[in-house]
Amino acid sequence: MTQEFDFNEALKQLQSGKALIGKDGILTPLIKQLTEATLQAELELHLENETQPNRKNGSTAKTIKTSTG
Repeated sequence: MTQEFDFNEALKQLQSGKALIGKDGILTPLIKQLTEATLQAELELHLENETQPNRKNGSTAKTIKTSTG
């Protein structure tokens, strides 16, 4: 499971000069968390609205390349 975004730690990193975006950016974990939650919600909504029986056999890891890493 993804670790929750720590706003206080992010603020400390920002004050120390760490980059906001990029592979090791301050916001990268938050963007990852939001992307995963969005994809999960989209899948659940799709399965709820499907007229055919649910054929989901689980989930597999996916890699999405973004500008933030």
